[in-house]
Parts: sequence; C-alpha cells; structure tokens
Amino acid sequence: MIVIAERINATRKRIGKAVADRDAAFIAKEARDQADAGATHIDCNAGRKPEREIEDLKWMIGIVQEAVDLPLCIDSPNAAAITAGLKLVKKVPIINSVTAEKAKIEQVMPLARDHESQLVALCMSDAGMPASKEDRLTALKMILEAAAKYNIAEERLYFDPLIVPVSTNAAEAIAAMETVRYVATQTKAHTTCGLSNISFGLPNRNVLNRTYLAMLIAAGLDGVIMDPTEPHMMATVLAGRALMGRDEWCMEYIQAGRAEKLD
Repeated sequence: MIVIAERINATRKRIGKAVADRDAAFIAKEARDQADAGATHIDCNAGRKPEREIEDLKWMIGIVQEAVDLPLCIDSPNAAAITAGLKLVKKVPIINSVTAEKAKIEQVMPLARDHESQLVALCMSDAGMPASKEDRLTALKMILEAAAKYNIAEERLYFDPLIVPVSTNAAEAIAAMETVRYVATQTKAHTTCGLSNISFGLPNRNVLNRTYLAMLIAAGLDGVIMDPTEPHMMATVLAGRALMGRDEWCMEYIQAGRAEKLD
C-alpha cells in the first residue's frame, strides 16, 4: 500500500512561509519526518502563488530529493509545473492529478505516458464534482478509455473517489467506499484518496480519519494521501493490511511493533 505524505504543501501556512523564505532545513525536516513515519512517497505541492509555482516547485523537489530517498508525487493542476517537475525527479513519480475533463486528459496523460509515471485520477468529469457512485463510475470509465488511448496501463492509475466531509452528506462517504470496491474488484487499477477531507469541520478528526481509513482498506483501498506523522494513522494502515491478508505472516506489523511504531 502506498502512503503519499501530504505535509509539504505550500498552501499550508508554515510550509508556504518556508518556501517563500527558502528555508531548506525546514522543508528537509518535513520530508525526513514523514519518511521516518512510514511514507512511501512525498507529495510536493508548490501552489502558494501561481506566478511562482514552477520556480518554487523546482526548488522544493531539489530539497526533498536531497533529504530522502523516496519517489515523489508531483501535485499541481498546472501542466507546465508538472512538466518542470518531471524533468528533475530521480525516481518514477506519481502525477497528481488528472480528471475525465477533456482539457485535463489532453494536458496530463501525454506527460504520464512519456515519463512512464503513475497517475492519480480524480473521479470527476466536465460535469463537475460527482454526487453519487454512478457519477464517479461514469468519470472512472471515461478515464480508463482515455488511458488506453494513450497506452497507459490500468495498473499505473490510482483512482481517487473524491472524499467530501461526512458532515455535509454521509451518503457520499458510502459512495466513495463503493467506488473503491468497484476499482478493486472490476479493474486492474489502484485507489487512493485525500483522507482527511472526511473529517473537515468536525471535532476529534483523528478518530474519524483512522476509522474511515480502516473501512476503506476493507473495501480495497491500496493507497492513501495523508499525514503519516499523525498519531495512530500508520498503525491503522499496518493493522488494516494485516487483517485483510495483505501482509504475509503479518511481518510488516510485527516489524513495526518491534520498532515501537505502533504506539
């Protein structure tokens, strides 16, 4: 299961300030802390100011790659910024993201094809945010068709069912889980999600985040965008994998316990 560490996002106040100040030590520590917590990929989002995004992203990637030996997730809605980032990565990256929107497909899928990257695919189309499982599956199937045309294998896609706050519409939490289950059982693709959206605006967010994560893993989730340093989150990942038979002989869980990483 991939864990895309989300903390290095310049829209967050402290990260944005560090990027503006070119505080390399701060960004490097964020990368190391997330790697030490169990991240498999480090998300790099430089969307602080659109006019500076490319320059900021290139700086950010350089710092992160010096700090940790993990692949990156290049996180931007800007195809030019993604292109600039792809030229600098040392390991096969993940591009975040594409949608079923025609313009997005035409801009981003050639980049994923040419750089043989993995690709986060949001289950939305030109119609806008999905309002049901059916809306999500319609967009998903459009993306699968487009990926085939660009010779991008299903296995390189990570579908994001688009998590929305459970406080606004509990049915959407169920629709997202059903979408994950569909991908896991009906395609060769993978799934991921921006997990913390589920608890937005509610108290004790960690409880909701880790409970929903366990439910999603049971539905077939095999990737997550989250803060791996948040208490109990990586323990939930490891426990979920063990309970779903995805951790042979529970060795990952046992090793984490021996390293005192389950507390």
